[in-house]
Amino acid sequence: MPRAKGDHGARRREVSEAVWRVLATRGFGGLTLRAVATELGATTGLLTHYFPTKNDLVTYALDLLDQRSAARPRRTAGQGTDAVRAALLDILPLSAEATDSNRIWVSSWDTALADPALREEYAGKYARGRDKLHQLVAAAQRLGELAPGDPARIAACAQAFVLGLVVQALLDPAAFPPQRQIDLLEDYLAALAR
Repeated sequence: MPRAKGDHGARRREVSEAVWRVLATRGFGGLTLRAVATELGATTGLLTHYFPTKNDLVTYALDLLDQRSAARPRRTAGQGTDAVRAALLDILPLSAEATDSNRIWVSSWDTALADPALREEYAGKYARGRDKLHQLVAAAQRLGELAPGDPARIAACAQAFVLGLVVQALLDPAAFPPQRQIDLLEDYLAALAR
């Protein structure tokens, strides 16, 4: 039976959701055409209509991850330390959705390390994140809420701290439940205020 014209978009969304579920449960290492087809309840033949190669599938998965990350609601915060706190809390795996996103990001690092163009793209993403934190830290310093110092260096340390906390929370969620992550972040921010 021929498909109606609108079916292609609907099917692509279904495939996107299947890709997301595979990434969330298996990471990039488990992202295969067969795994996505199984998750979708379809054949690999149907899937190759959308993604002729695994590289096409991985490229699409990374684009999907970018889109979902960009569309994710962010905490609203005032100024100063509150804005720094909100930006850092947005990174942590404090909910099931944030845990899935972080699991996918961390598992994608292997792919990024193996691909020079992708590695450069990821380096740019993290640099933009540091730049945003740099601006927030500098504003908090101007308000007298954070101790003086090089705001770019403080932002780089804050990003490294929170990404390290992400990895620990993903690897040992029982030892790093959401409240402990928040408490550790509060301790870190308190140390910056001194």
